[in-house]
Amino acid sequence: MLRFYSLMWWLALPLVLARLWLRGRREPGYRLHWAERLGCYGRRPPGAAPMTVWLHAVSVGETRAAEPLVDALLAAWPECRIVLTHMTPTGRAAGRALFARHGARLLQSYLPYDTGGMVARFIARFEPRLCILMETEVWPNLIAQCGRRGVPVALVNARLSQRSLGKARRFGRLLLDAARGISLVAAQTEADAARVRELGVARVAVTGSIKFDVAPAPAALAAGARLRGQIGARPVLLCASTRDGEEALILDAYRRAALPPELLLVIVPRHPQRFDEVAALVGGHGLALRRRTQLASDGAALAAGVQVLLGDSMGEMFAYYAACDCAFVGGSLLPLGGQNLIEACALGKPVLTGPHTFNFALVTQDAIEAGAAELAADADALLRQAGALLRDEARRAAMGASALAFAGQHRGATARTLALLRPLLA
Repeated sequence: MLRFYSLMWWLALPLVLARLWLRGRREPGYRLHWAERLGCYGRRPPGAAPMTVWLHAVSVGETRAAEPLVDALLAAWPECRIVLTHMTPTGRAAGRALFARHGARLLQSYLPYDTGGMVARFIARFEPRLCILMETEVWPNLIAQCGRRGVPVALVNARLSQRSLGKARRFGRLLLDAARGISLVAAQTEADAARVRELGVARVAVTGSIKFDVAPAPAALAAGARLRGQIGARPVLLCASTRDGEEALILDAYRRAALPPELLLVIVPRHPQRFDEVAALVGGHGLALRRRTQLASDGAALAAGVQVLLGDSMGEMFAYYAACDCAFVGGSLLPLGGQNLIEACALGKPVLTGPHTFNFALVTQDAIEAGAAELAADADALLRQAGALLRDEARRAAMGASALAFAGQHRGATARTLALLRPLLA
């Protein structure tokens, strides 16, 4: 089965590279570092390689979630370096911004495509002692090649929805064999752990979500304070990490809703290649738009007539949360699985979410039960509930306090994960 899978990769490779080139028209980063994707890294420098941990974080969300673990690993093992791999240019850019402070102790690369030879070349070049996969990444050849070379594989901050479990079962023996090759899974919840065990992983522990341990940097909070200063005293509704199709629903509902007349709607699309598309969509709805990058460059106060601020900057999500009065977390108005609401809670912001949160079902439900979040059935309900929150300062304060308490109660996953990883690095 693995040979057939590898053959399919080789047959598909011309199409994969063509798609990469086409995506590069909108995101130039896709046209860079192709050699890394093909497992070509040049010769290893002479001498003994430092103790290396390979950590794979596919894109922005996983990279940001990995921050506490990266810091903890480098602090616990001063002789260690980390090779951080990604699949997307935005993930790579996020890693560069987050981890530049670690200097040469953290290297970045794209993950090689999942053929035996490409992965084998990566392992030979960097000689990792441990491979750590973040959240949901399971690559059959990667796991098989690590097994052949005695490199343990850990899947951490793991989540597996019922839908994803069904998909894994449809792949049959290929993914089941890969799952059984994982040395350790540190799952976010008991439900995630139970589903992972159904795939045949022998060692599964529940550690909670590392995302609760992500702390906003002082610079991000300062940027948020500056942004809020430019906005002024207007009520601010942040729509964070919105996905394709959601902005149109929100803007349509915005035009129908009875909202505070001075309300500022801040929209931050999850994918940067959609910034211009969303700007055009706002203009098509006849709404006055300002872009965050324009506001940052001129430093002036936001004009009173601006109705929508487009968050077209990277790495500033904490700043946007710091500047808002309440936050909607996207990916949840349409059946896309939702996004992480922990960052908003960590800053004490009342959270609104749509009905489609299957990728974050338990944490969302827990936040709702804790009084930190509210469920909105659709875009009209979202704007209606946001308007009510923005008019009720006492209720916003109570939800914000509940959000802070909720985030605080769930910290500690990084330390629990590190304790599980220690024997694998002995």
